[in-house]
Amino acid sequence: MGSMIGECLCGAVRITLAGAHEPEIGACHCRMCQQWTGGLFLCFEAAPEAVTVTGPVTRHMSSSFAERAFCATCGSHLWMRDTDRADASYDLMPGLFDAALGWPLGSEIYSDCAMPAARLAGDHATRTRAEYEAAHNHVEGDDA
Repeated sequence: MGSMIGECLCGAVRITLAGAHEPEIGACHCRMCQQWTGGLFLCFEAAPEAVTVTGPVTRHMSSSFAERAFCATCGSHLWMRDTDRADASYDLMPGLFDAALGWPLGSEIYSDCAMPAARLAGDHATRTRAEYEAAHNHVEGDDA
């Protein structure tokens, strides 16, 4: 796969990804993601050196270690990214990229916190809240 181009709803923000990308989507059901997206956060990872962004982006520090970005014009969600490491990957929203529309769900975290309307079926890796938080940064008291 060569480069991929994604755009927000209004087209003001353009994200270009260079190189190949794992054609797999991850899902998160933590309370912060539920609040940000209205129910379910879907993303795919891209290395920072592969990502070029143009347009009016607003970043919100949603925790002491991560930002969430959106188009300053239309409000489309763009990414979530750890800010405590310069080499942190981008968790990009797949709906911005036509090329990602057919990608399968590969993993799901906070699966035990899913809203009834957002429960996901299928054969993919899942981790509960306790399993995920045992090995990753997380927001204390983010009760889902």
